[in-house]
Amino acid sequence: MTYFSESEFGEVSRDKEEIGYIAWRGLLSMIQVRVTDGYFGKAYPAICEDGTFVVSTNVGQFDDALLAEVPRLATLVEHDYSYNRSLTLQSLGALNDAPPTPEILDIIQFCWKNIAKPSSAVPHPNFFYQHYHLLDFDVLAGREEFRAEIETIFRRNGIAYQLTEQGRIERLLDPVQHEALANHNFETGDSELDDLLDKSRVKFLNPDPETRREALEHLWDAWEKLKSLDGQGDVRQRATAMLDRTAGSDSPKFREVLEKEADKLYKIGNQLNIRHRNMHQEAIAQSEHADYLFHRMFSLVQMILRLR
Repeated sequence: MTYFSESEFGEVSRDKEEIGYIAWRGLLSMIQVRVTDGYFGKAYPAICEDGTFVVSTNVGQFDDALLAEVPRLATLVEHDYSYNRSLTLQSLGALNDAPPTPEILDIIQFCWKNIAKPSSAVPHPNFFYQHYHLLDFDVLAGREEFRAEIETIFRRNGIAYQLTEQGRIERLLDPVQHEALANHNFETGDSELDDLLDKSRVKFLNPDPETRREALEHLWDAWEKLKSLDGQGDVRQRATAMLDRTAGSDSPKFREVLEKEADKLYKIGNQLNIRHRNMHQEAIAQSEHADYLFHRMFSLVQMILRLR
């Protein structure tokens, strides 16, 4: 659904890489409702007292599995295993601040993997209370419904991530950059180069800043491989021929620009902690710095491959 404010003033910019407390509370509330409504009953079934049908989500099993797959949550919550129940979701709800963003994103992926919408149910009278037997579950419908709600919360709060149809969390870029990276299939004719480029692309879309820094290493390695791919002679001669071909004979000034850019990027790789790790190289301290360097190198590589 498009909200009135979005129709009138446009959507907020999705550039926040940290999930704040308000968005976190909304996400947690949405998950808790799904737990109560039995959306995780297929993976973690709570069985009726008659021992036959699923009636809801087994909260204890759900919480234990969540802690096992997102173990860093254990440092944030306290446990109460009385009556064989853990209180992970409740304890998370009692926090005065949002958990770290990587843990929140892991929780979302855990839920996406295990969710399934109850697709048919029949009432079952009980001496104490009436409940429903959940007869069937629709995994695809549950995942799509969950993904749509995640997207709404992310969109409304300007959060720069999305949950894909495959259950991956990807970082959003501006539309032009995202289109170039999200669905790119590299077919350079060299499997090693294709693999390096694809690793750099996938890691750059990752929410974790350290993983995005690793994307730079793969991209700079791809650049070195690309320079030696075509032509004859040593690497320098092949690189010269590559830049000549990319600029074309009618663009000598642009050829000078390419020469300077290639030389500058080579020096950046040696000055900063990209391809090698030693005490004389400066670490890339900010995520925004890594973004800038990635786009600068990727734009050059992409142009050369298109004109190859």
